[in-house]
Amino acid sequence: MPYAKDHKTRSRSRILQSAMELFARYGFKKVSISQIMKEARMTHGAFYAHFESKESLYSASFLELLKESGRSRLVKAPLPIKKLIALASNYWNLRQQAEPGPGPETLLFNEVGNDNEKIRPLLQSSYEDLRHLLERRLKALSRLQKLEVSSALIRDRARAILASLVGAVTLARMLPDDEERHELLRVAQTQILAQMQLSPVRVSDH
Repeated sequence: MPYAKDHKTRSRSRILQSAMELFARYGFKKVSISQIMKEARMTHGAFYAHFESKESLYSASFLELLKESGRSRLVKAPLPIKKLIALASNYWNLRQQAEPGPGPETLLFNEVGNDNEKIRPLLQSSYEDLRHLLERRLKALSRLQKLEVSSALIRDRARAILASLVGAVTLARMLPDDEERHELLRVAQTQILAQMQLSPVRVSDH
């Protein structure tokens, strides 16, 4: 029986969806083509009918992630404060979120230290995308608070927030002590909220 006209498109979409989920959860280095194809319920050999390499699939899945994230952020306020707090206070959300799903920020957490020359430009894009979202949020907050804040200060504040967030989550993933992870992320959350000129939110005791 001949394949339907949209068979190739649907097959590629299945591979992309599986890749996005696995890459967001484990990162580029820890995911194999075999794992992706198993997740997509397709044969390993079918992979090369759609992508020339794991790097090309990663790039395509990242671009798809940007598209999906952009659509959801058109509906909601850019980088809601609630989501930022969740990222800082519970790093497992970065790998297991069902709503609203992984965004470009997952690349920053998963690929820190990746020196693959085809991945590093995507890391830069992810960083810039999230930095710009933070800058827009900071500008909106400064207007609400009727503060005169320079663009340079807003850019630096966004950079500082990203450094705090990525650094804290990266370090927390390395620590075996659950209590110290919680404390590290709690302090990072407090610092981030202070940098956004918000009152710190109390984190529940563990």
